[in-house]
Amino acid sequence: MVGMKEHDTDLATRIVHHDYVPPAGFVAPQPGVYKASTVIFPNVAAMRSREWKDKSGYTYGLHGTPTTFILEERLCALEGGLQCVLVPSGLAAIANVALALLQPGDEVLIPDNAYGPGKDLANGELARFGITHGFYDPLDPADLAARITPATRLVWLEAPGSVSMEFPDLCEQVRICRAHGVTTALDNTWGAGLAFAPFDLTGDGSLGVDVSAHALTKYPSGGGDVLMGSVMTRDPGLHMKIKLTHMRLGLGVGANDAEFVLRALPSIGLRYRAHDEAARTLARWLQQQPAIVQVLHPALEGAPGHAHWKALCGARQVGAGQAAGLFSVMIDARYTQKQVDAFCDGLRLFKLGYSWGGPMSLVVPYNIASMRSRPPAHLKPGTLVRFSIGLEAVEDLRRDLQQALEHAFPAG
Repeated sequence: MVGMKEHDTDLATRIVHHDYVPPAGFVAPQPGVYKASTVIFPNVAAMRSREWKDKSGYTYGLHGTPTTFILEERLCALEGGLQCVLVPSGLAAIANVALALLQPGDEVLIPDNAYGPGKDLANGELARFGITHGFYDPLDPADLAARITPATRLVWLEAPGSVSMEFPDLCEQVRICRAHGVTTALDNTWGAGLAFAPFDLTGDGSLGVDVSAHALTKYPSGGGDVLMGSVMTRDPGLHMKIKLTHMRLGLGVGANDAEFVLRALPSIGLRYRAHDEAARTLARWLQQQPAIVQVLHPALEGAPGHAHWKALCGARQVGAGQAAGLFSVMIDARYTQKQVDAFCDGLRLFKLGYSWGGPMSLVVPYNIASMRSRPPAHLKPGTLVRFSIGLEAVEDLRRDLQQALEHAFPAG
């Protein structure tokens, strides 16, 4: 303790104010984990002059630590953004964008197949704040263009759509919004920065979304044990609006959660491709099963929006492109909901649970009609079941599907 002799202070004080500082220069594969609410300043001048908005210094735990700054920068490298903020969940990312960019009298347009809680946010809090919304057909760019009004300030994009997995003409949607001077925000959780580059859709730097929202809960964390989201931009003005709202809402993430994502990021490419390959194998096998009348997977021929997926995710990549580990099926309408539920309950390796992107395969039955403002004409009659494929052996998963299908939907 500088200026004080050790015998002048009590033991408790000496423990709190011990002046040992470890030597600099420690380097290891994983970054250090810094936990802080209070950040210590060397003097009053530093306290008054230090800036939190540009990562030039540290002021308070909510505004960032070395751990969160490193994660934000690595996520920018993954998705191609320049600025990033971390939030407690993917839904918090959607809310951060909406509250930063919209005000009373504004309108937001949302694809009809968007993530359900995001639609609930528009129906609830945004509506109470005087912000209106509308839903557009994600497979019809002309419908999007026709719904843009002078009040439209934000258009949400989702590729593919939630649960029903339609893949839109993302490039055309962005062109339409640019022509109308409307900001675009993409839920990029499925693409994860790997299936396509959200800020460079055409590969020549000429076309990209304005904002990418990402549920880091899924592929970046990879363990099914972290809740976190991010909001990313390339535009400094947009970023500052988002960052100031982020600050005013008091949004923050735990240092250990940031550590988990940092540890998982180096393997995200390997895991994403493994999920993808297993999902395609099982999706193709399910196409041959009598109880299944439709398989909804963007990378399969005939799936809604497959041509758009191929143009964006397949054309510029080596091999067959990338398509994550998520798909849905329509079970023939001749089977009752009770039989469909029995099929899901009868699975042994697939567990009933929301979310995706973790090591364990998941299954969820949905009432898709209740989730859309209009019946999706491209979906065949039946009951929708969504699968998230984990990292188990694909043949074990196939056998599990087969035994559950045979018990729930016996031949004849």
